Amino acid sequence: MIMEPSWDFYRTFLAVIDHGSLSAAARELGLTQPTVGRHIDALEQTIGSQLFIRSQSGLLPTEAALELRPYAETLASTSAALLRTASGHRQRVAGTVRISASEVIGVEVLPAILAPLMEAHPELDIELSASDAIEDLLNREADIAVRMSEPPQDALIVQRIGDIPLGFHAHRRYLERRGTPQALADLAGHRLIGFDRQTGYVRAMLKRFPMVEGIEFGFKADSTLAQLAAVRQGLGIGICQTGLAVSDPDLVHLLPELFRIPLGTWVVMHESIRTAPRYRVTFDALVAGLQDYIRGNARSRLK
Repeated sequence: MIMEPSWDFYRTFLAVIDHGSLSAAARELGLTQPTVGRHIDALEQTIGSQLFIRSQSGLLPTEAALELRPYAETLASTSAALLRTASGHRQRVAGTVRISASEVIGVEVLPAILAPLMEAHPELDIELSASDAIEDLLNREADIAVRMSEPPQDALIVQRIGDIPLGFHAHRRYLERRGTPQALADLAGHRLIGFDRQTGYVRAMLKRFPMVEGIEFGFKADSTLAQLAAVRQGLGIGICQTGLAVSDPDLVHLLPELFRIPLGTWVVMHESIRTAPRYRVTFDALVAGLQDYIRGNARSRLK
């Protein structure tokens, strides 16, 4: 009778395929190298296929390993969600909450919101996934998400926050060298900062805001954080959140009456976790903090 492999074997398999060696996988998992080797041997015996081939550059995954990988990753995601859920069935605010947010929101906005939350609840642990990729809440890839496009309502708790205004901005150093555009047509004579390829996020923005279509970029990056850094360093004119620019006196909001993109913002979580204390307080803190951030944007436009 063939025994079903332990989850530990699949976890070890993922570590080896990610790092390309038994020793590196052992260091990540806190195991000995012989133990990692035994896990791989046992998994190979169970499935009846070789998983890795030795080469000068390390262990190379076989076709069987590549076919197995997505299923092992699903097991890892499910296991992580199970542990987060199991640790949350207590009345005190404790355990892990995984938050998914865009790069700029995750790096520039959320830390100021999460700091007082975690100070108030020292047993609360936060995992922040700052990426423009959309993680699947229904499959529990994340517990709570800050979304910049309206999510479906199926099995989700959705709170609309409002619109975060985006606009053209540039550093004063750049404008001193190249001049300040007075009309949208003037942008043709400037170096513009934008995306290097049309990702799903970019295509969605173009569909919602066709006025961006056709803009030629002189500095391109696939990271919104890299684009923001380029604007701050005076590389050119880029689109960024007006609320972030307000705190930097060297960033100038250009053509505010002619160009403005309202970026809708939602906080979302799966309805199955709505009553767990750690999820509820985190969700409420994100809603309140982001609403304050948007109100700050509105006040800055009135000054």
